[in-house]
Amino acid sequence: MTAKRHGRLRILLGYAAGVGKTYKMLEEAQELKREGRDVIIGYFEPHGRKDTIAKIEGLEVVPRRIIEYRGREFEEMDTRAILERHPEICAVDEFPHTNIPGSDRAKRWEDVMVLLEAGISVITTMNIQHLESLNDQMRQITGVHIRETIPDWVVNQADEVVLVDLPPRALLNRLQRGVIYETEKAHRALANFFKEPTLAALREMALRQAAHEVEVHHEVSAPPENPERVLIHVTESPAAVALIRRGKRVADYLGAECFAVAVKPSPDAAQLDRHLEFARRLHIETRVLESRNPAEALVDFARRNGVTQIFLSKPERRTVPFFGKRPLVMDVVRLARDRQVTVVAERRKAL
Repeated sequence: MTAKRHGRLRILLGYAAGVGKTYKMLEEAQELKREGRDVIIGYFEPHGRKDTIAKIEGLEVVPRRIIEYRGREFEEMDTRAILERHPEICAVDEFPHTNIPGSDRAKRWEDVMVLLEAGISVITTMNIQHLESLNDQMRQITGVHIRETIPDWVVNQADEVVLVDLPPRALLNRLQRGVIYETEKAHRALANFFKEPTLAALREMALRQAAHEVEVHHEVSAPPENPERVLIHVTESPAAVALIRRGKRVADYLGAECFAVAVKPSPDAAQLDRHLEFARRLHIETRVLESRNPAEALVDFARRNGVTQIFLSKPERRTVPFFGKRPLVMDVVRLARDRQVTVVAERRKAL
C-alpha cells in the first residue's frame, strides 16, 4: 500500500500590501496552467487592483462560500468544494486571514493545512508582520497591534518561502499613484503605516526571515555535538507572552529544543495556564514544576535537561523586594553561572 502524498506549501512573503504577492501568485498559477498542470484559485482578494484582476483570466476559480453571521452575509474560501474538486495545485490568497464565526475552522492557514493533508499543493501569500514571534517587534515598529498571526512552526514547515520584494520608495510611488488603494484610503495609509522608515524596517525583517528559511530548508550539516536548548520562564505576568515569542524565535534560529517552564504555586494560576497554552500553540514543550524556591527549581531543571540558554522577564521596579532579599532574576543569574541567562525587558516599557 502506497503512502498518502502530502501537498507542498509555497509561501510568497512580503512586507506590506502592494509589493506584488497576489500578482506573483496568479502569474505562477498561469505558468503552471500553461505547463498543463491542474491548478485552480481557491481564494483571491482583488482589492480593486486592475492589473492583478487581469491576471485571473482563464483560470478556474472556486466560488466562495457564503456564511451568515449576525444578520449579514460574509464570503469565505470554500475548503469543502476545493477538497471535492481535488486539484493538483491550489492558489490561496491571504494566508493569515481569520475566518468568520460559523466557518469549519478559525483561521485560513488551518484550512490550508487540511488541503495539504489531502495531497493538494498550495501557493499562498502573507506579510512578515503576521509572523507570531515578531508580534511585539511589529507593535514597536508600526505602533499597530497585529491581531491576525500565524505560528512560526506553520511557516517553518513550508517547502518554499519566496520573498516578493519592492524597494520602499517604489512602493510609496505605487501608493501615491492609486495602484494599491483608492485615494482616500491611500492618504490614510501614507499618514500611518506607509512611512518610509517603517517600510524599510519591515523590509529588512522580511529579508532576514527569507534568508533564515533558506538556511532551515537547504543547509545540510551534521548535528552539533552540544545542541542548544532554550528554557523560557513562564509566569502570570503579562510580559510572559512577549518573552515566549522572543525565546521561541531564538530557539528557531538556533534550531534548538525549547521548553516553557512555570513554577507553582502561582498568585494567578488561571493566567499562568493561559500563558502555557499560548506556548503550546507555538509548539513549545511545557513543564510545570512544584517548588517554594523558583530559582533553584529552574536552574536544576536546566542542568538536568541540558539547557544552554535561560530566558527571564525583567522584574518591574515595584516588585523588587526590600531588605536585601534578591529577586528571582538575580538568584538565577547567581546559580546558573555555567548557562547563558538573558533578561528581557518589555519593549513598550523600554521605549
